[in-house]
Amino acid sequence: MIFVDNETKVFEDVKADPGDKALVTFHTMAFEGPIGPMNKLNAIHLTKKAFDTSILLCGTGALLGVQRGFPKIGDEAFPGRQNFNKNLERFMAERGRVYACRFALQALYGTGEPALIPGITPIMPQDVLVCIMLHKKKPML
Repeated sequence: MIFVDNETKVFEDVKADPGDKALVTFHTMAFEGPIGPMNKLNAIHLTKKAFDTSILLCGTGALLGVQRGFPKIGDEAFPGRQNFNKNLERFMAERGRVYACRFALQALYGTGEPALIPGITPIMPQDVLVCIMLHKKKPML
């Protein structure tokens, strides 16, 4: 008996036209469910389809961009423990941009910009909406 049909595709394969952009927003807690890892994999997939792709970490999602490790930063306490960080690093290595809200980092969660994974750009809370609007326009900054 088959529980999951991985063969039948409902939608056509979509590739970006020149100048097409994609923005994946995160307002989710790290390690609290499947949406964070799935959205990171979707963002990586969008870059492979030639979309100019960015990730926006806002609210609780800003914590997804924080460096982790145990006992030292970067160490895996057990296999797979660094998948959040590694997938963000992989996304940035494939030309993806990641933005994190400064307000969420410091005012809400008590951590600052030095805790971010290198390559993540901190932005002002006023820029969260601007980031969304700019991704709806062409060309990107």
